[in-house]
Amino acid sequence: MALKKDSNSLGSEQEKSHNEDSSLLEFKNLDNKKEIESQLLEVSKGDDNENGFLDFGFNQSILTSLKNKGYKNPTPIQKAAIPQLMLGRDLLGQAQTGTGKTAAFALPIIEKLTDNKELNAKVLVMTPTRELATQVAESFKSYSSESANFKTVAIYGGTDYRNQISALKRKVDVVVGTPGRIMDHIRQGTFKIKDINCLVLDEADEMLNMGFLEDIEWIIDQLPENKQMVLFSATMPSEIKNIAKKYLNDPAEILIKSVKKETQLISQKFLYVQRHHKLDALKRILELNNEGVIIFVRTKLLTTSIAESLENSGHTVAVLNGDIPQNQRENTVDRLKKGFINILVATDVAARGLDVERIKLVVNYDFPFDKETYTHRIGRTGRAGRSGEAILFVNQREKHFLRNLENSTRTKIEEINIPSNKIINEKRMEKLIDNVNESSLAKDENEENKALIIDVLDNLKEKYSMDDSNIAMAAINLVIGNKSFFVNDDDSWINKQNNTDRNRSNRNSNSNNRIRNSNRRNNYQNDSFETYKFNFGKFDGVRVANIISSICNSTNINGRSIGKIQIFNDYSLVDLPRDLHRETKNKLKKIKVRN
Repeated sequence: MALKKDSNSLGSEQEKSHNEDSSLLEFKNLDNKKEIESQLLEVSKGDDNENGFLDFGFNQSILTSLKNKGYKNPTPIQKAAIPQLMLGRDLLGQAQTGTGKTAAFALPIIEKLTDNKELNAKVLVMTPTRELATQVAESFKSYSSESANFKTVAIYGGTDYRNQISALKRKVDVVVGTPGRIMDHIRQGTFKIKDINCLVLDEADEMLNMGFLEDIEWIIDQLPENKQMVLFSATMPSEIKNIAKKYLNDPAEILIKSVKKETQLISQKFLYVQRHHKLDALKRILELNNEGVIIFVRTKLLTTSIAESLENSGHTVAVLNGDIPQNQRENTVDRLKKGFINILVATDVAARGLDVERIKLVVNYDFPFDKETYTHRIGRTGRAGRSGEAILFVNQREKHFLRNLENSTRTKIEEINIPSNKIINEKRMEKLIDNVNESSLAKDENEENKALIIDVLDNLKEKYSMDDSNIAMAAINLVIGNKSFFVNDDDSWINKQNNTDRNRSNRNSNSNNRIRNSNRRNNYQNDSFETYKFNFGKFDGVRVANIISSICNSTNINGRSIGKIQIFNDYSLVDLPRDLHRETKNKLKKIKVRN
């Protein structure tokens, strides 16, 4: 049964206690509050929601927006979290990406603020990346599309300060942003935070991985003490639990145990491939599936080189990395959603927060650093109940990482082979036949085109005495083009590699092999990193976390890509990727740590 709320239940009353003031629902009297609390908690406990989102007691404008978006029933995380947030509780929630976490915190917030007439922001949402900030802000705008005067603003680096300052001066309900830009606006006084009564940390684990811990704590300390805090994360490392213990007040803790069920919608596979064959293997994988693909690599340099190679092979490709300007990033994501781009080659941070329905395949071209990275990567597909596929490239030295990954995710990742010429040619033939068949069944509504086709056929038969069979062969020949239709490349390396990788064992390797592998590994590390010297050290009270946080805030460098850090008395040495853009190197020269 849907909740019944007093018409004045959303009004603000200054004399209320802290607990009632921070609540997302305010009630006219205590009896009414207890009654609604009971009903909300019953909703969270129930197995089925016959009334869908009606049971939460949302106002009609929210229900209309949800209906327009095609939402019928809440996901598990929404069903568990929304009642707690409606009651004003702090919340610590864990659920896999793509399970509806944004709506879980956005809908109760919109319910509270629909009638807000004040200028100052009431809610702050922090995200790890610009892309996710944009995604969350768009979700707020979508859910509040039927709510009058509801305003959401996104603030993040890479865009003009003046536009953000102008937006913050006007009436705004929700501010969504990245830690660095939020700090900038708070320090400059352009973001008035005195009325913030709710803080949401979205994808908190990723923010910590990127070195934002000190920034997050600084921002929290600047906000009013009396506020509701909501922390959502796909994984729950000890650092997240420590933040929750330090800042959350008696939080509702929600763990969606259906995470494994959700990941089962994603077909997880791996293939063995040596480093020098990875690009060839990738092209063969894309022969079988090349529409709606994200390829994850570790470095920005690889994104461009792989994209160029795939473009030369006839694919529609785009790049997403830290050096891409924000307006170009947004344009790239929009083109991917609309189907103008089929393949995206991206680094981990740049692709964070992407929610594109047509993504059917994720390729882990480079092995992920950890379980969290893998979870976030494959979470780009199979979102919100949709199916998807994830393929992981594994070389001989990464075998034990694969076993560790399976153990930590409690998922068996299926082994597949690199497609041979025979498989690719069968797929090409199957696709050609399907295309011809679909074309024959299609009903052309363009009468002019239809008349043209009939005229061409009549001319071919009368003028050149061609029968239907000859015409069909000529038409298919035009479709195939001048290039060889079938793949004739040497694919003997595929079977040879599979046999070598499966039969090779570290236990059987002699000492010479171990030495060569060690040298090869050291050479690889030296080629990948370059050491930078910074003029601050132990005497300045600098710690490793300070350095990581400063580098990530000042540049687009991913915290995971930072190598060895050595702190001496009056200077520090940091290993950073060798392929840094010139602009990024210039920013490194101006880095400040602990002011």
